[in-house]
Order: sequence, then structure tokens, then C-alpha cells
Amino acid sequence: MLTVDLNADMGESFGPWSMGDDAALLNIVTSANIACGAHAGDPDVMAHTMALARDNGVGIGSHPGFADLQGFGRRRMTVPIGSLQNSIRVQVGASLGMARAQGATVRHIKLHGAMSNMSCEDEGMARALYEAALSVDPDLIVMVLAATQQLKAVQSLGCAYACEIFADRAYNDDATLVDRSLPGAVIHDPDIAGARMVEMVKAQAIITDSGKHIPTPIDTICLHGDTPTAVQIAGAVRQQLEAADITVAQFKGR
Repeated sequence: MLTVDLNADMGESFGPWSMGDDAALLNIVTSANIACGAHAGDPDVMAHTMALARDNGVGIGSHPGFADLQGFGRRRMTVPIGSLQNSIRVQVGASLGMARAQGATVRHIKLHGAMSNMSCEDEGMARALYEAALSVDPDLIVMVLAATQQLKAVQSLGCAYACEIFADRAYNDDATLVDRSLPGAVIHDPDIAGARMVEMVKAQAIITDSGKHIPTPIDTICLHGDTPTAVQIAGAVRQQLEAADITVAQFKGR
């Protein structure tokens, strides 16, 4: 029987500015990637979101990114790798401390935005950032974008990992995500998102814009929390997966 996890990026509100409907998403997903205050979020938002995830039985993940609040972590930055590693350590440490204060635990780590996109293309960068996270907590499960250099990095490290695909993003033929600036890069139609996830999970493959199949294990599906139809997409994906006899449950790590 096929089983897959559903994850969403959340905890991205900041001060009086609200981003996404985390409470609604936490009724649908099985894992939550919670911002650490660098690209988004703040201590109050982190505490509140972790408490909601705990109460909903949703697995908590640390979601570090570039220190770029204005750009929401989606702008590529040139930063010395040692500095990036220390930024990861600070962000993951904040997640671990806040979760502990809420009577919860952090299960996994997932890189955010441009940092993730860059490490999908660069195995050395991915390995360095994962090493930094694991230096803070060696038991973390690393969530990687399936079939990219991130996967090679975790395999070389020998750590626990989970392979992720995106419900609301289009794919290039090298398994990277189509740049957000291009037409069709972000999928907003819940029915389309749900149907394509059923197709990919059953095929155990990424299906690109060109129709190419890239074989990969699929452990978790990402549902972005900041798009206008995020909750509808999450609901449609879960409904269509379960209608296709695909069990939705937290990943265990490979």
C-alpha cells in the first residue's frame, strides 16, 4: 500500500503582518515546516504555530532560509559558506529550543526558498548546510527535493532523509522547480494539483512540464502555505490521494 506525508511551510507571519492560514492547514497536513525568523516568522509566531502543530499531532520541522525578510528568502544571495552554516545552526537551535518550551520536538529540517533552490543545484552547498543542521541535532530527518543534488548530499552523509515533491509547482527536466518568474511555475487550481499528485505518487516519479518521468521515491508532498488557494489545494490533494487508496501519514525517514 502506498503511503505519503503532506507537509506545508508555515509560521511565516511577522508582527502584525499575517501570512497564510496555518490553523486550517494544520487540520489537513501531517508535517509542518516552521519558519525560524530569518526569511519569515518571529518568536511569538513560532511559539504559537508549534503549539498548534503539537495539539494537532502534526510533525514539526525547522525551516531555515536566507536572512532576507523583505525578499521572503526567495532572492539568491552570495554568502560565505561558513556564515551560512552558522545561520543554519542559529535557526535550527531556535526551533529546537522553542519546540522544547512548547512540550514538542523537532523531527526534521527543510531548507527554504532560494537557499533550497541553490542547494538543489550544488551538492557541496547542500552537504555543508545539512552538516550544520546535524551538528545541532544529529537525529533530524533531512527533507530533500527528490532527484536533485540535495539527495546526493544526504546519501553521502548517511543521515536519515525524506524525498519531497511539490503539489503546486511545475518541474524542469532536471527535477528542479520552474522559476517563479515564468508562466505556469505556480499551480493554483486545486483539482489539477490533486490529480497530478495522485499520478506522481502512483508512478513514484516526478512528471515534468514536458511529460518526462523522473523515477524517485516519494515520501512527502509540499503544499505552500502562502498562496491564495493554499488551503483548497491541500484539501484537494489529501482528498484525491485518499480516494485513490493512498494513505496519508507522517514520513519515517529513510
